[in-house]
This record gives sequence, C-alpha cells and structure tokens, in this order.
Amino acid sequence: MSKQIQLTIDGKEISVEAGTTILEAARQLGILIPSLCYHPNLRPTASCGVCVVEVAGMPGPKRSCCTPVEAGMKVATNSRQLRSLRKTLVELVLSNHATECPTCVANGKCELQDLANAMGVDFDRFQLIVDDKPIDESSPSVHRDPKKCIACGRCVTVCSDIQSVFAIDMVNRGFEVNVNTFFKEGLGQSSCVNCGQCTVFCPTGALRERNETDDVWDAILDPGKIVVVQEAPSIRVTLAEEFGMEMGTVTVGKMYAALKKIGFDYVFDTNFTADLTIMEEGTELIERVKGGGLLPLITSCSPGWVKFMETYFPDLAGHTSTCKSPQQMFGTMVKTYFAKEKNLDPAKIVSVSIMPCTAKKFEARRPEMCDSGYRDVDYVLTTREFVRMIKEAKIDFKSLPDESPDELMASYTGAATIFGATGGVMEAAIRSAYFLLAGKNLDNLDIQAVRGLDGIKEATLTIPAQGLGDLPVKVAVAHGLDNARTLMDKVREQIRATGKSEYAFIEIMACPGGCVGGGGQPYGSVIADRARRGQGLYREDKGMAKRQSHENPGVTLIYEKFLKHPGSEISHKLLHTCFFERSLLNGSCVKEVTKKHAEHHN
Repeated sequence: MSKQIQLTIDGKEISVEAGTTILEAARQLGILIPSLCYHPNLRPTASCGVCVVEVAGMPGPKRSCCTPVEAGMKVATNSRQLRSLRKTLVELVLSNHATECPTCVANGKCELQDLANAMGVDFDRFQLIVDDKPIDESSPSVHRDPKKCIACGRCVTVCSDIQSVFAIDMVNRGFEVNVNTFFKEGLGQSSCVNCGQCTVFCPTGALRERNETDDVWDAILDPGKIVVVQEAPSIRVTLAEEFGMEMGTVTVGKMYAALKKIGFDYVFDTNFTADLTIMEEGTELIERVKGGGLLPLITSCSPGWVKFMETYFPDLAGHTSTCKSPQQMFGTMVKTYFAKEKNLDPAKIVSVSIMPCTAKKFEARRPEMCDSGYRDVDYVLTTREFVRMIKEAKIDFKSLPDESPDELMASYTGAATIFGATGGVMEAAIRSAYFLLAGKNLDNLDIQAVRGLDGIKEATLTIPAQGLGDLPVKVAVAHGLDNARTLMDKVREQIRATGKSEYAFIEIMACPGGCVGGGGQPYGSVIADRARRGQGLYREDKGMAKRQSHENPGVTLIYEKFLKHPGSEISHKLLHTCFFERSLLNGSCVKEVTKKHAEHHN
C-alpha cells in the first residue's frame, strides 16, 4: 500500500498518496486551481505559472502542478496576491498572442480564452507585441500558427512522451522561447507522422488541421460533380458530445441525415470497407500462417503508424499488411465498383472522407494511392471540420430524425464498428480469421483480452484450424506510438536473435485509445473521454444482428460482382499497397522497401 500524506488545502484536510502534486490533491477535494499549461494526461511542464499557490512556511508562490505534497502542508489556493499574480501572468501571455478569437478554430474551446474571461483580464494593460511569424503550412495534415502559441509545451510533451516522434521542441530561452522543428524546416520536412495529437492537446488553436471544408463545399455546389462521402466508425460516437448529447451516444442515423442536408450526392459508410479490410487482411494472415510467410503480420489501417514504421522500423515493412486502410479501399471502390454499377464517369466523382484523424489527409495524398487511375480519396475532413460544416449549414443536429445511407456501399457489421477503438481491428480480425481457419464461428465474439486502455495488450488463442490441428495464435495490441516503439523493439530483437517472433498478428494504432482519440477529434479530450467513446462503439457492436465481417452481405456481393474473392488479382491491384523507407530528418521518401503485393504474389 502506498504511503499516505495528510495535508490541508483551503482549510480542508485530505489524505493522498505520496508523490501526488498539490494540484492533483486539490482536484480530489473539488478545488479547481486555475491552470493553462497543465493537462491531466501529460507530464507537467510548469511553463505558465498560472497554477501558483501559497504554502505556509515556504517562501514565494509554488507551482502546484509540479510541487509534490508534504506531510502537514497548509496550502492556500485563493488570495489577493495569487489572484493578482495569475491575472498578470495571463495578461502577459495575451500580450504576445494573436487574439483573433472570432475567426479562430478554437473559439469557444480555447483554454486561454476561458481563463481570460473567468479572470476578467485587462487586454490593454500590456502593449501588444505579437511578432509576425509565418504560419507553417508545409504539412499536408497539420497547420502551425506561431502567433497563437503560448509556449505551454503540451505539444512537445505529447510528441516526445506519448508518441516518441520528437518532431518538435522548445527553442530559445526566456521571452524568445517558442516551439519549432529541427532546423526550423517546418512540420512537412520533419519526422512528424501527421498523427495530430499535438492539435488535440493544444490549448489555443496554434495547431490545427489543414482545412479542406471550402474545397468540399465547392465540390458540393458544382453541378458537374458527383460528391460521395464516407464516415469512419468513430465519427458516429463523437458527434454527440459536440451537440449537447451524452458522451458515447451513437448518432449514426443523425450523421447520415446531416450529410444529406449538407448536400452530398451519395452517403455511404467507411464501416463497409472496414469489413472488406478484414476479409483481405484475414486472408493475408491465413496465407502467411499456412504458407510459412513473414510473421507477425502487422495491421496497416493507421497512417500515422505506417509513416512511423517507414521512418523508424523500415526493416519491418515486410511484416506490415499490404492492405490499404478502409478509407483508401473505399475511395478505390467508389471510382471503380460504384462508378461501374451506377454507370458514372469516375472523373466526375469527388470522393470525400470524414475521419477522426489528421494523418488520413497525408495518407490520401500518398502518390501510390491512385490504383483506379484516379486519386482514391480527394478530400479528407476531420471530425472538427465536419462539425463546423454542420454548424455553418445551420443544422439542428440533436433534433434531426434518423435517416439511412444510400445502398451499395453502406452495409456493415459490428466488427467494423469496433475498428474505432484500440483492439477493435484485432477483435474483428480474430472473429473472421477463426471462421476462415476453423470453418465455424467463435462461440463468444467478445474478446475481452484485447479490449481496454492498457498500452500493450497480449493474448493467445487456440484455433482448431482445418488440416492444421489446434493452432496457437499469439497476438498483441498497442496504441500510442511510444507503446508501438516498445513492442516493435521487442519484435525486432526476437527476429534478430531467433529469426522469428512469438507473435502471429499485431494491431497498432498511432493515437492513444485508437481512432476515438484521433488527432482530428474534438479539442481537449482526455483519456477518460476516449474510453467512453469506445464503450459506445462496443454497445453498437453488441446490439447488431451481424457482428462478423464475413457476414456482411454487401461485402459478399462486391466479391461476387467485382473482386471475385479475397486476395484475387484485382483485389491486389486495387486494395493493396507498398511502403517506403523515409529519412529520419525530413520524412521524405528515400527508397521503396516493399513492392506491390500483387507483383510479389505473381
């Protein structure tokens, strides 16, 4: 049992574990000390000083976010001196901050704005000295506006501690301190993997997604264009919290209705190609298991992870599934299968995806993602961009009656829905791989061992494989790239030492919590929010009549009419891809490390 420390905060006694900070102890009492750089899921940087408190017997105010409790401490969190000091600190921050609140994407969600309003700060007390720093537009996914940066350090912490990418850092000292990339070359020329976690943790809107809403509106309003939209699994469970509904509520019918009101010509669902992905990836896994191919097979649904692999672990590229992500599979099918079935000119089709992920913008622009002869996906909107479009269209989302999507590419199973949570792709794959190997369905489709928010999860399943006997299959799941690095280091060491790994199949998601915690999700979410979103997806899965990807009638039909069978020649041409080795310094392509699986297969 941990040692307990007793102290008094604002006259209230409390006992907490040793190592707890004053700020954390105060929150346990329901006392909210004002803060700006602090985030409950990040290591404290103590950059802003707003969270200062007074401790009896200690000289000067103390930063509560990084000051551990001591036995007998008497802490005061609210005094005239503290109120004046905090107000001055916030006014100083504002003096070097571009106050463009009405037009800022973080307006209404900005922690600096909230703090300034609560404290009643004087905007004119200090002279405004905002430097005219250029916006970093070098990344296809994330825009960085240094004029709005308050040097809180959150983005640097999440990039280094949680993602272990180290694309950005604090440079200079004192009043000149700022966030920048190596050699100040811009995010697009850095080791950034486009995951966008920096945008979620940024308190002010200094980091945001590349905005594509105007491009999508232009396409919708062009009578010569046929605009088709898909939505990732996690979108249906994130919209609720943005429109005053209980977090974790699945709003799939309202989501479809909003998209139709906005004006999309066809409303489909990425869940359809999530099921398709499982059929292709499951077949790939089985071929490797039966044929002695490279194991483990590692999922390729997360583009942030894929670029991370290409940068830090290109030697494991051959272990990564050649399957495109569901987003890219959908884009390819829209401009081939859908166009053929509807007798449409694919050149007139504009393929739009709504994703929880900023890295999907990068993925859509990878030069190899055009196997149909056209770009698979033309525009990618994050959840935040979609919410802004709904609000711009003056749609009362909460009151919308549920509607259905269009036919052909919208049917899905529960297995597709749980793609949005960490462990979901693994669980969906196991359900269908078991069927394909054993010739029967699992008795219990709820695979609890791969669920939850542990950084790395492992499980061993025994599958009664036809012709192979009882087949033990060890799997692992990692979310957050620092956890992925730990797992990949282990796999690399095992392969170098013995020529093989203990794992058969590995799922990796770049973002903590999986897609429910993606870099394009609402600002300011904490891990607990991501867990509640994931629970909503599991509830939808549990209530569906069909919960396994091989049961999706639309997927069965697309193989019958177009793709022939999983792993066919046309499937390899349209649904599979290749990978590159990237420079650690600038992330640019250096050389191809895998060929098209179709070429390798033939």
